[in-house]
Amino acid sequence: MELRNEAQMRTVLFVCTGNTCRSPMAEGIARDLVDSGVLEGLNAGQVLFASAGVAAAEGVPPSPETQDILRERGIESSSRSIQLTSEMVSRADVVLAMTRSHQESICRHFDLSEEQASRVHMLDPQQDVIDPIGQGPQAYQMAAELFDKMIPQRLKELLS
Repeated sequence: MELRNEAQMRTVLFVCTGNTCRSPMAEGIARDLVDSGVLEGLNAGQVLFASAGVAAAEGVPPSPETQDILRERGIESSSRSIQLTSEMVSRADVVLAMTRSHQESICRHFDLSEEQASRVHMLDPQQDVIDPIGQGPQAYQMAAELFDKMIPQRLKELLS
């Protein structure tokens, strides 16, 4: 996925471990929130969402549970997992990591400047977003509900 950083376009990158559960779900939910007009002041022409994993196997589809959550919400997703690269991080206006460990790993692995590191945040500053893989549909639903709450809040804070 190409990440553009044009004056009128802001790029938000969601990052988890394998890019098959949390980050593609967050990407789909964020895109849907913008497309449906729920996020005041943002429209589809102003923000580009992407996702990647710090330890992703390339080309894996989202987990069946992630696909189910998105499908139930009428959100289409044809994404495939992608490994996070330094170019993706440098081109993103905001990077939202699912855990403190992801945030630290991004900053350390890519040897980010202070300015670049200031764009890497946790999606939920109070807690890690627990990885739902292998924990059943309820864990995925809980993640989706957390995204419903945190994505609007964080985008408002970080893109204003």
